Amino acid sequence: MPQSVIVAARCDNHVVTESVWDYPRPPRVESSAEIVELTLAGELIARSTDTVRVLETSHPPTYYLPTADFRPGVLQPAADSSWCEWKGQAVYYDLVVHDVRVDRGAWGYPQPTAGFTKLLNLVAVYPAALDRCTVDGEEVRAQAGGFYGGWVTDRVVGPFKGEPGTAGW
Repeated sequence: MPQSVIVAARCDNHVVTESVWDYPRPPRVESSAEIVELTLAGELIARSTDTVRVLETSHPPTYYLPTADFRPGVLQPAADSSWCEWKGQAVYYDLVVHDVRVDRGAWGYPQPTAGFTKLLNLVAVYPAALDRCTVDGEEVRAQAGGFYGGWVTDRVVGPFKGEPGTAGW
């Protein structure tokens, strides 16, 4: 862990701040009632108050939304898959709105491992792939690095894996 890490949660202007260095490994899965909205091609493609956050050491949270909360036709299965040491085999989805297509813009776990069954029928998106992602009205910033799908908000402090100089973490 870097030496400049804030380890304890603090309260700034009544906003509780979480340090990603307090998140566990293996990751924790927790339900969230925050309002999550996703916009692509200028259109709202998903809205949910029934999400799940995955919290892993050094990573900002990744939000998973029920597939039923996506507009019909937006999620289209992609041919690719990958493996997560914690969650199991991931499948990918292209995000499609009219003539806009984001290849592999979302992923999910159709058969999550025992500790991650809350992820069944849920999908996460890469915030950088969309026009806009919000959590309770706050615009999300994408986790750096391209590979990761973390959602950076003002309540989460790093440093975060994926930023320059973190390849060896």
